[in-house]
Amino acid sequence: MNRELVINSGPNEVEIALLEENQLVELHKDKTNSSFSVGDIYLGRVRKIMPGLNAAFVDVGYERDAFLHYLDLGPQVLTYNKYIRTLMNGTGGEDVYQSIKLEKDIQKTGKINAVLKQNQSVLIQIAKEPISSKGPRISTEISFAGRYMVLLPFSDKISISQKIKSAEERKRLKRLITSIRPKNFGVIVRTMAENRMVAELDTDLRNLVKKWENVYKKLDHKSKPPIKVVSELNRTSTILRDLLNESFNSIKINEPSIAEEIKSFVERIAPGKSNIVNLIKGKSIFEQTGVDKQIKSSFGKIVTIKSGIYLIIEHTEAMHVIDVNSGHRVNKDKSQEENALQTNIESASEIARQLRLRDMGGIIVIDFIDMNQAANRRALFAHMKEEMGKDRAKHTILPPSKFGLVQITRQRVRPEMNIEIQEQCPVCNGSGEVSPSVLLIDDIQNNLAYLINEQNEKSLKIIVHPFVYAFIRSKFRHIQRKWYKELNSWVKVEEDSSYHQLEYHIFNSNDEEIKL
Repeated sequence: MNRELVINSGPNEVEIALLEENQLVELHKDKTNSSFSVGDIYLGRVRKIMPGLNAAFVDVGYERDAFLHYLDLGPQVLTYNKYIRTLMNGTGGEDVYQSIKLEKDIQKTGKINAVLKQNQSVLIQIAKEPISSKGPRISTEISFAGRYMVLLPFSDKISISQKIKSAEERKRLKRLITSIRPKNFGVIVRTMAENRMVAELDTDLRNLVKKWENVYKKLDHKSKPPIKVVSELNRTSTILRDLLNESFNSIKINEPSIAEEIKSFVERIAPGKSNIVNLIKGKSIFEQTGVDKQIKSSFGKIVTIKSGIYLIIEHTEAMHVIDVNSGHRVNKDKSQEENALQTNIESASEIARQLRLRDMGGIIVIDFIDMNQAANRRALFAHMKEEMGKDRAKHTILPPSKFGLVQITRQRVRPEMNIEIQEQCPVCNGSGEVSPSVLLIDDIQNNLAYLINEQNEKSLKIIVHPFVYAFIRSKFRHIQRKWYKELNSWVKVEEDSSYHQLEYHIFNSNDEEIKL
């Protein structure tokens, strides 16, 4: 598969476009001043315990309190609480961490008021960014993601990614991690660790341990919640860490410093392939690579597929609804059932792309075209699962219901990517209202009278839309001659087909436009 990254670095944000077979499938934006990003670690203060919800609201410095459910506490929350108390007393550190005795795991069916108290200081990690009117969703089960593994403080488990199928490789990785991991740390081995050397895994592990060390170095008796303790990598670095691998054929960047950084990174993971990193200068990199055009055609309420099929995408607070329409896609040589299957299959591929591209999360309901045969519904379901298999976000797909609806739940940790593709109307300037066309000529004449009589302008020229030009020059009315009689000055009239119908511009004798 041909995979390409296009990175557009601006003063306030970095945009990253992922293309597969020259088709835009993911778009990420990383604002340089963003806060409360997924992975950030805060020392928060429990503001309110809600026994009815079995949850707590925690002050992390956001305008709305963060939501912490009992199921997000993590099994070792009591150990975390004990360690935080030690740090806040000024007696914590590496030695204390290595020697601390792990508490018993909390019960999965327990109550939150047995674990947390009001005004208690608690170490939390952002699990879901603030979305709409909701505050962040948080967890007390801290984790640090690296390229090859995820580090879990106060844990002793070692897990291997299910995507690593080889039994021998799984045993090798477990044996290696067991030999190099420090005490009181658990590790989840990621898919990218497959066939990696022990030196690469050890370097990744040490870097993650240093992140945890930054936590206890920043917390002491002077720490007053809410404060940010550790920032996750910026979105750009996180995406590159998780996405970048040997499968990329091209990486295009408009920022020299980022280009050099990525070049050295690519050289480490795929020696000899650093030449795929290209610095692009000149006008917008998205415009040069065609990404800008794909963005304009892929967002909005109505998305049209090349074959004429189109999707209507509606959004609510709780879910997204997608309606599939065949448009003019009808093959007269095929039956209605065959046409419906072909339309649905093609739509499923585009829908899977749209979910990734817009980062749509929560509940998605898709109204495909009705099909009577069970075999066709199974074929659609299988194809949808195959296309969604390219999606890195956690998701679940249900088979078509008896009403022909396919339901999908997709992990949502950030606000949906929403790009406004509609441009402001040059006639009404976005108001939706225009001046009455019958008053246009009067408006022009009033402006000409002001310029000639009040400003002593001579030899004026006006450029208008061809329709208006024809109206002004018509023999029946001949408005141009009428202006000459009333204003005692000849006004030259020209036409320009690029103007909208009610647009006009007035120029002086030096051919300079007069702004009114």
